[in-house]
Amino acid sequence: MATLSTFTYLTLDGVMQAPGRPDEDTRGGFPYGGWGSPYADEVMASVAGSGMSREGALLFGRRTYEDFASVWPHRTDGNPFTDVLNRRQKYLASTTLREPLPWVNSTLLAGDVPEAVARLKDAATDIMILGSGELIGSLMPRGLIDEFVLRIHPLVLGTGRRLFADGGTYATLRLADSTVTTTGVIIATYRPA
Repeated sequence: MATLSTFTYLTLDGVMQAPGRPDEDTRGGFPYGGWGSPYADEVMASVAGSGMSREGALLFGRRTYEDFASVWPHRTDGNPFTDVLNRRQKYLASTTLREPLPWVNSTLLAGDVPEAVARLKDAATDIMILGSGELIGSLMPRGLIDEFVLRIHPLVLGTGRRLFADGGTYATLRLADSTVTTTGVIIATYRPA
């Protein structure tokens, strides 16, 4: 059975909205897009590279998929993740998008998302969720997530979409690994207790 991991950028107050760019996700009038960029360093790049070098598929919710599909296929700046993201098999959980999907190696999951992901875990290699907070929230009640890899930034925004929203699923986790970057980001890997 495949391992399903998340790869999520968070602030101390749990915000995961728009870590990469000012225009990445302005829903709700979010004014702090790009908050994660000032914290990038060699330690974070090394850990991200190690995670992305593992074989397996990528899983996205609609919002994250559309954002990534609008950026990564068009990158020509030599970013080492461009080839990995474009080459990798991608699965999309969406009830609104239809095939054919715009990003190469993309497959739309059919039917109930948690059931489709459970089937995928039975048949696929390891799977990594990038971003996709609503997707993560829909999979937690079924216990489908095996590992949370969180990049916890020393920053409190006070507003924005959070990974673990009020009314979510109760879960106990155990720390499996941690690394601290030179900029104070804690990269913590948690697994269900």
